[in-house]
Amino acid sequence: MPMPSQSDGSATRFAVTASDLRKSYGDKTVLDGISLDIPAGSVFALLGPNGAGKTTAVKILSTLVSADGGHARVAGHDLAAEPQKVRAAIGVTGQFSAVDGLITGEENMLLMADLHHLSKREGRRVAAELLERFDLVEAAKKPASTYSGGMKRRLDIAMTLVGDPRIIFLDEPTTGLDPRSRHNMWQIIRELVAGGVTVFLTTQYLEEADELADRIAVLNDGKIAAHGTAEELKRLIPGGHVRLRFTDPAAYRNAASALGEVSRDDEALALQLPSDGTQRELRSILDWLDSAGIEADELTVHTPDLDDVFFALTGGTDQPKEAVR
Repeated sequence: MPMPSQSDGSATRFAVTASDLRKSYGDKTVLDGISLDIPAGSVFALLGPNGAGKTTAVKILSTLVSADGGHARVAGHDLAAEPQKVRAAIGVTGQFSAVDGLITGEENMLLMADLHHLSKREGRRVAAELLERFDLVEAAKKPASTYSGGMKRRLDIAMTLVGDPRIIFLDEPTTGLDPRSRHNMWQIIRELVAGGVTVFLTTQYLEEADELADRIAVLNDGKIAAHGTAEELKRLIPGGHVRLRFTDPAAYRNAASALGEVSRDDEALALQLPSDGTQRELRSILDWLDSAGIEADELTVHTPDLDDVFFALTGGTDQPKEAVR
């Protein structure tokens, strides 16, 4: 994707723009020219197998390491020329919590307020608001080492929000969490975006990307293998179909005869025909049924899921799982 011109207002429309980012460690190429455009106020998910370069991309865009080549703007600021302005506009939460377990949750928050040079009065106000927002008031006076994994992750994000960032990088934010805590984290992410924050999410949980992301990119061998909405990515993979189910055996037989070579389920009175699930193709099927005087009692669209996309684009050499890259 070409990097948008800043004169067209992309500094406000896009939270992150990157063009041809490259990074190598020795003779190992980690990022091989990736380009991204992430609209402000959205959730962007970067998927990829172990070693694909997801964490390296986050480290570059959050100024933790320098790229070997390419250009990027984050929150409207040039990544290379204005790193301090980028840092002031972002928050970063890794898959391993930055919470200090030796002090209380409240003390962690106040320490973060000091790092952001807030006055003591303002720091206490912000800390109290965020502890309440993340349902940590009762645990605020307890050592963070006593917190559950989900509580630590909520505290970690609350600490990140002390600086009121416009963009948050969440690197594997729900790794190791139980299903309830993971769903709680999803709700937190939705609320952040509803408040105008842009979320850059890396994950190996495909359900998580499907559930949260406005746009998804699949990173493989240091390159963007595909990008788009979840639905657009699913349509890249063959296997989509439309299932027509009938209650009238005569209507079923007529449809089967008229359609010709389709998959039949005589017991369920159902027919299955290939389809990419697009609106145009569905309209064509419905128009054909109407013109033939055939009325199906049920029409369902089945498309490949993100698991299918992931394995097709990455060669199926690595399964989504909890791991350190």
